[in-house]
Amino acid sequence: MSLDKPRIAIIGGGIVGLATAYQLGRRLPSARITVLEKEPEPGRHQTGNNSGVLHCGLYYKPGSTKARLAVAGIRAMTAFCQQHAVPHEICGKLVVAVDAGEVPRLRALHERGTRNGLSGLRWLNESEMREIEPHVGGVAALQVPQEGIVDYAAVCAALVKEIHAQGGRVATNAGVTSIIAENGGWHLDTPAGDLAVDYVVNCAGLHCDRVSELAGEKREVRIVPFRGEYYQIKPARQHLVRNLIYPVPDPQFPFLGVHFTRMMKGGVEAGPNAVLAFAREGYRKTDFNARDLFDALSFSGLWRFMGQHQRMCWEEMKRSFSKPLFCAALQRLVPEIQESDLEPGGAGVRAQAMTPGGELVQDFCLVTRPRALHILNAPSPAATASLAIGDEVARLLMTT
Repeated sequence: MSLDKPRIAIIGGGIVGLATAYQLGRRLPSARITVLEKEPEPGRHQTGNNSGVLHCGLYYKPGSTKARLAVAGIRAMTAFCQQHAVPHEICGKLVVAVDAGEVPRLRALHERGTRNGLSGLRWLNESEMREIEPHVGGVAALQVPQEGIVDYAAVCAALVKEIHAQGGRVATNAGVTSIIAENGGWHLDTPAGDLAVDYVVNCAGLHCDRVSELAGEKREVRIVPFRGEYYQIKPARQHLVRNLIYPVPDPQFPFLGVHFTRMMKGGVEAGPNAVLAFAREGYRKTDFNARDLFDALSFSGLWRFMGQHQRMCWEEMKRSFSKPLFCAALQRLVPEIQESDLEPGGAGVRAQAMTPGGELVQDFCLVTRPRALHILNAPSPAATASLAIGDEVARLLMTT
């Protein structure tokens, strides 16, 4: 970064955009930083609709950007929460093998977590796992003590406060409608006014591919929105889950599977599933956006993906419309759960980058260009890793 007082626009006021602004402000105190958020307040979409889990880097391929930033990110996020009195708790979680056939995969996960630098991982037999979660099913479990829960809305509020204290600005109702290269920098149009900047950082989440296209990039990968639907456990039955209970992920399928999450503000969530959303901000089954749906259905990658995962897609769709099937999936982890214990919960939409070949982009994807950086894939654990992602963005910008 060659300018003494660079003007930097960060497009997207979710937790990744806010964390990036904060980290840039720390590293470049002379920079003039503006976060442009299209909604009336920050954190309304992926950030505000996730399950509030602090992920420590158990699942991700050793050596990947996602593994590296997840491990660094949970440390940074925990320290930030402690410093700013943000509600959080490192409560640990269990990853459960429900039968003997899942034990080898659980052992491989144990090895992967160890290689990623996680500490305190502990293999548990049936009696040991039930000392931690008395109502859990299964034959073995991996205890992951570094995982936890957090109030991400409170994290966002603290980040906004810090950005303002650094001299930065968070502009709301400021969706970017055009990005034009001019005078060695960029001219951005928004409903809140035009802006001339030297650098652009694209943290637009569900719309990051479209924002990159505004800046002249070819959309080689595309964001495909997957809605994740939750049930909540009724208060009288919340004792069945103490903290976090997760399944062993199936490597044949691209999503994690339904699980149980104790929430920071109280209550226990069960889910999510993963179904194609008919709108990029489609949190209800009835939500529909013609542009978004056409964008998905006209993409060859989606059809190849569905062809490669026909059974999974069908099972996920059936669970979306069938409470008994959703409950049956949950009973694999906690056999005592009954349909009558479940009431409708919320939903989130995952911004998942997909290739034309139908493959989900598994790693975080940060693309650098002259005077621009695009974050084109940042699904879970991006919220946990947001401060580490922001630090990575700052490092990359400072070396360009």
